[in-house]
Amino acid sequence: MAGINTHQNPFKTNWLVRLGSVVVAAYVIYAFSIMGVSMERIAIGMEHAERLLGRMFPPNFTRWELLLNDLLESLQIAIIASAAGIVISLFVGLFAARNMMPNVISIPARVVIAICRTFHPVIIAILFVKSVGFGALAGILTLIVASIGFIAKLFAEAIEEISLKQVEAIRATGASFISVILFAVLPQVFSRFIGFSTYQLDSNLRNSTMVGLVGAGGLGGTLFSAFQRFDYDFVTAILITIIALILLGEALSNLVRRVFA
Repeated sequence: MAGINTHQNPFKTNWLVRLGSVVVAAYVIYAFSIMGVSMERIAIGMEHAERLLGRMFPPNFTRWELLLNDLLESLQIAIIASAAGIVISLFVGLFAARNMMPNVISIPARVVIAICRTFHPVIIAILFVKSVGFGALAGILTLIVASIGFIAKLFAEAIEEISLKQVEAIRATGASFISVILFAVLPQVFSRFIGFSTYQLDSNLRNSTMVGLVGAGGLGGTLFSAFQRFDYDFVTAILITIIALILLGEALSNLVRRVFA
């Protein structure tokens, strides 16, 4: 039609957004300058990386028994921590749901979740290593805390999104609180909870190797020792073993999803 501009720019100019982009770009450049990041350092780093990779191959699997024992320990840490963390998260997440619990219960539960989510697993692992000593127990306790921080939060949010019609219908029959949870709440969030749990198991398999770097058991401790000895071909063997562990976790997650889908 005459008088209508059919070639208007759909992206209108927003000077505030442009100003913000310029400020962010300027800050990034400034941050690079004060942190000493330069192309010269990158080039030197690439040279060191080339020499490091040359010493890492071929991988050394002569100590395969040590690798197998550490792999089993990491797997055990992840599975035990995931199982315990999932069970605890069921109750903590339920207590944190504001549509099911009064504030006097939900607020402290949410504080617990927030505390569990505050610190990185490595920091928590250091605290547990200092508390209970080196070994798998510190790793298990660390990953239980990490599991609660993740699963309980998502579980509480899933419960808060349920339809209350089923809850009211079950309550109208005179059912107890436990019956309301079992027959009105859990059926609505069960599939999502399985998804949260399988993801956390996969995450714990990765973290079980990471917390070992500070003495919490598993492959991480062996990896740290190999780096200290400059035993880089053995480092490669450990890294390949960790990759195999993660792939195993992915296969277990897919299996659980198929079973409970």
